[in-house]
Amino acid sequence: MNFGQAISSCLRNYATFSERASRSEFWWFFLFQILVSIAANTVSEKLGGLISLGLLLPALAVGARRLHDIGKSGWWQLLMISGIGFLVLVYWWVQPTEDDVSSYGSSPA
Repeated sequence: MNFGQAISSCLRNYATFSERASRSEFWWFFLFQILVSIAANTVSEKLGGLISLGLLLPALAVGARRLHDIGKSGWWQLLMISGIGFLVLVYWWVQPTEDDVSSYGSSPA
């Protein structure tokens, strides 16, 4: 999946917490979120805050779908509340896709 397809997919599945997301979809959207936030904060802090708030739900949704892709529950994102939990999540987000069909659906294309 390329940059444009990943952004389109994540915004189309704005609040879809079911199914699965590939590594490329997650990381391309992560990059998009960082770039847009930097650009918006350069213009205005209020605009940056609004953009970050607007991208929060799709970021959580793609994070949950990415965890589903490796066989974990999306609820594991609650680890972000602790400081060290983010490192555990990053480790899981970089793991390869499970090839088999799981309770979260078939492997993403």
